[in-house]
Amino acid sequence: MNKFAKRITWPFDIREVEERKKLPDAERRAREGELLAGACPDGAVGVALDERGKSLTSAEMAQKIGEWRDSGRDIAFLIGGADGLAPEIRDSADIVLCFGAQTWPHMLARALLVEQIYRAQEILAGHPYHRA
Repeated sequence: MNKFAKRITWPFDIREVEERKKLPDAERRAREGELLAGACPDGAVGVALDERGKSLTSAEMAQKIGEWRDSGRDIAFLIGGADGLAPEIRDSADIVLCFGAQTWPHMLARALLVEQIYRAQEILAGHPYHRA
């Protein structure tokens, strides 16, 4: 993941939030939702990653990222913890995306996301990194 994060030339920041208190699953998910919402820049495009979301090709994702970038808004990609995203986060997101129907550990989802952001950067720059 760090290999691709270092290659991203756009302003890029990873913020990890976690509720460390032992709470029942629903309460922990809700608290993590509050922490995620609080970590998002005001006015940012909210992109929730959830297995029930829409699947995009890399080229389609690059197009979306390019549109958001060109609108001047920050983009906040939101990945849930072990219990997934709070429904309030999914419901308030501008878009809900998935990396397929499978459930991915959030650390693996993060690595996939960082690579796709780098890939989008390269697609939008017309670089041959993406050869599809």
